[in-house]
Amino acid sequence: MKQKDFALVAGFTALLLLIPLLAMQFTKEVNWTLGDFLIGGGLLFGTGLFGVFLWRKLGSSPFRYAAVGLLALALLLVWAELAVGLFGTPLAGN
Repeated sequence: MKQKDFALVAGFTALLLLIPLLAMQFTKEVNWTLGDFLIGGGLLFGTGLFGVFLWRKLGSSPFRYAAVGLLALALLLVWAELAVGLFGTPLAGN
């Protein structure tokens, strides 16, 4: 993996984590703790790095878009479960 890819994923992760950080300054409804930021950052960063890995590994395969799309879907499902307990597992956020 190139250092440029690593920096791009890290920057995009930081940019996405700025959204709840800024929202916390203007409303009481967004209340993230340090642990929330660490878990969210880890999920986004890890998924981003794995997505870059898949993109490069699959080359020009017709399954490349499907693989990265399924990875994004998995991220969204895990994020939703951790946030609001979509599936009712012990990992549920509320």
